[in-house]
Amino acid sequence: MNKVLAYNVLLIVVIVILIPALIIGSMKKIHFNPQQSHQTGKGEDVSIRVYMHEKGTILEMNLETYVAGVVAAEMPGEFELEALKSQAVAARTYAVKNMVLFGGSGLADKPGADVSTDYQQSQAWLSSEKLKERWGTEYERYWSKINRAVEETRGEVVTYNGEFINAVFHSTSGERTASAKEVWGFDYPYLISVPCSWDEKSPRYRERKEFALTEIEQLLGAETQVMAAMQNGSGVTQIIDTTPSGRVGQIRIGNKIVSGLTVREKLNLHSTRFNVAIKDGKMIFDTVGYGHGVGLCQYGANGMAKAGHDYRQIITTYYTGVAIKNIQSDLGLLGYHH
Repeated sequence: MNKVLAYNVLLIVVIVILIPALIIGSMKKIHFNPQQSHQTGKGEDVSIRVYMHEKGTILEMNLETYVAGVVAAEMPGEFELEALKSQAVAARTYAVKNMVLFGGSGLADKPGADVSTDYQQSQAWLSSEKLKERWGTEYERYWSKINRAVEETRGEVVTYNGEFINAVFHSTSGERTASAKEVWGFDYPYLISVPCSWDEKSPRYRERKEFALTEIEQLLGAETQVMAAMQNGSGVTQIIDTTPSGRVGQIRIGNKIVSGLTVREKLNLHSTRFNVAIKDGKMIFDTVGYGHGVGLCQYGANGMAKAGHDYRQIITTYYTGVAIKNIQSDLGLLGYHH
């Protein structure tokens, strides 16, 4: 009888205590696997490894926290909520595409990191301390709105034919966005030139810069011989061709033919959509737009939001033929490649 009682007690201990403990222990060991989409849980379970370029360290943080810091750094806090949502989706897409967790390559020169806070290498990102310095008394209002934009798009990314897109963006397109092919030479079907009339109120829409001809020779090289061209009357400058979106492809300055991209870089112009004239011994550049012009136009997004368009309409306007999916609920539909 005592043996039976002892056996029953032991059985109860096994059923009530040991088996649940083993199950819980095994659950804690489960790691996120892109192929097991329905086991990913909530978005807060997804972490991203960020290279903090100012400190030279890698910090692991919540993906949505990272996205909020990118939106705050890349888009003005006073923008409309729907514009901020479109930026959040674009920023999240860029991040996820680069994350090793989702089959991305991460940062080649910073092993272990998915992205960098250096905008020249990845996307800009700012901490709450930096944002308080930038926004001052508006911090609480802007930060609350940005967090709402991130929360209301939680997990959403942009895809084309089931794969994450290169979700590039810029400040102000100026009449039309540019295609990826005309800027970088890579042809992406979702990064084509599209009309944009919503960014005309951008403070960066137009810019005029004047240069002395001697300064042009210093910046573009003495072989331009701008002064000699001016003196012999052969014509100082001529736009040779423009891209399909109206940006300068090649231009002759003095005796040298250079690309519009080179002129923008060397002269620090806002964009490659420019006209040039000579007046009073100076070379004058009138520029329209700000940035490379490819993908999402930020001021255009804000203009669309003001006109009543939601973030999904904004996204599908600037990225052609894309779909918006969710890394939580739609992950199994995306067809990741490793």
